[in-house]
Amino acid sequence: MLEIEGSIITIDAMGCQKDITSVIVNKKGNYIIALKANQKCLYEEIKSWFNLATHEEFIERKYSYSKEIESGHNRIEKREVWAVPISSLPCLHNQSLWTGLKTVVMVKSERKLWNKTTSEVRFYISSLESDADKIAKAIRSHWGIENSLHWTLDVTFAEDKSRIRKHNSPENFALLRRLALNLLKQETTFKGSLKMKRYRAAMDNNYLVKILEYAE
Repeated sequence: MLEIEGSIITIDAMGCQKDITSVIVNKKGNYIIALKANQKCLYEEIKSWFNLATHEEFIERKYSYSKEIESGHNRIEKREVWAVPISSLPCLHNQSLWTGLKTVVMVKSERKLWNKTTSEVRFYISSLESDADKIAKAIRSHWGIENSLHWTLDVTFAEDKSRIRKHNSPENFALLRRLALNLLKQETTFKGSLKMKRYRAAMDNNYLVKILEYAE
């Protein structure tokens, strides 16, 4: 239902589905989608390829590279991005079913605090050309929004403490929380925090109905 022509759609691994890539490309958008073990075969193939390429320092391999270092608040963060055209890899599992797939991406993040250093490696698939700077910027923007939203959801709905795990329940409740959050933000007559608005809605049916009216 969205008009996405010319847009870059960034999605977490939950949205790493063949049908989703097809919809995005058919509507003339581009995608960068996180890849994890929910797509086990594709994930393992791309992870293994990058492990070998890193060990061999990407010798005789086509790739684009971006590096960014930020410091502040007593920490140093380094992010490295490798974007590799799909033509540089062996044929991947069900590769033709991932509509518009052009690039695979590895992101290495390292955070140094005064007392410890943490690191993380993430993988992505994309319909964009192999431009590490452009892809890095889009991923960075995604995580800026995601971190802000995640903090709000945790404070308002205690999302991190949720024990909902079975079947499609995590995805369903994640959608419901975001819907509820949007409705709470639209209601402006009560000047409390989002958490207080939620509490008031639980105690006052009239106020709850007032919030639900924004869903019409």
